[in-house]
Amino acid sequence: MPAKLSVNLNAVAMLRNRRDLPWPSVTGLGRIALAAGAHGLTVHPRPDQRHIRFSDLPDIRALIDDEFPHAEFNVEGYPSEEFLRLVEANEPDQVTLVPDDPKQTTSDHGWDFETHADFLKSVVTRLKRRGFRVSLFSDPDAGEGALAAAKATGADRVELYTGPYGACHDDATKADKRLEELGKTADIAARIGLGVNAGHDLTVANLQPLAKRIPALAEVSIGHALTADALEYGMAETVRRYLKAAGQSIL
Repeated sequence: MPAKLSVNLNAVAMLRNRRDLPWPSVTGLGRIALAAGAHGLTVHPRPDQRHIRFSDLPDIRALIDDEFPHAEFNVEGYPSEEFLRLVEANEPDQVTLVPDDPKQTTSDHGWDFETHADFLKSVVTRLKRRGFRVSLFSDPDAGEGALAAAKATGADRVELYTGPYGACHDDATKADKRLEELGKTADIAARIGLGVNAGHDLTVANLQPLAKRIPALAEVSIGHALTADALEYGMAETVRRYLKAAGQSIL
C-alpha cells in the first residue's frame, strides 16, 4: 500500500507569524491540502511557539473532525509535561516523539533508544493509554538493537529521519548510499513488527525512490519543500504532485 501523505503546516505558520495578521491561514491551507487528497496534517508545536501556536491545535482538530473525518492529525514534539498535556487536550491520531532541544531550529537526529528506554516507555504507555498511535523519531542508520529497544517501549512506529538523504539533492551517488541506509533500517523495523514513517527534507524528486525502496512505508510527513512548491504550483496541485510521487492515486 503506498505511503500516506501528511502535510506539515509549520512553514505556513512561520510565514503567518511574520506579521500580527491571520494570513496565510494555517487551517485554510490545511483545508486545501486535505481536499486535494492529503491523508493528514502534521504540526510540531515548539515551546516558544515560533511557528505553530498552541492555539492552532484546537482549530486543526476541529477542521479534521468537522470536514475531513477520515484524515489524521499528527502532533510531534519533545515529550515535556507541557507537550504531553497539549497532546492530551487536542487528541491527535498520532503522536511523534522527537528528542529535540527546545532551541533547535529543526529536528536533526533520532532518539538513543537504549539510553532513554525507561523514559520513552513511560511516555509511550501514557499516550497509548489515551488511545494515540505513537511513533518515535529514529536515526536513518539505527541498528537492530536500537530498533528492538524502540519496539520494547510499546511504540507502534518509528519515523526515519531523512535529512541526510535530502541533503544529497546534488549528489546522486551519495543519495543512493543514504537511500540504501534508510532502506536497511526500514527492513529491520518491518521485520520486528514496527511500522515505518519517514520525514525531513523530502521532495517530489527524492520521495519516489524512497517509496520504491521502502514498500512498507506507512506515512511521510512533508512541510518545508512542500510549502516552497506551493508558492509555485499552489497547495492543491503541490499535494497532488507529492501524492503521485508516493505512488498514491490522484483525486
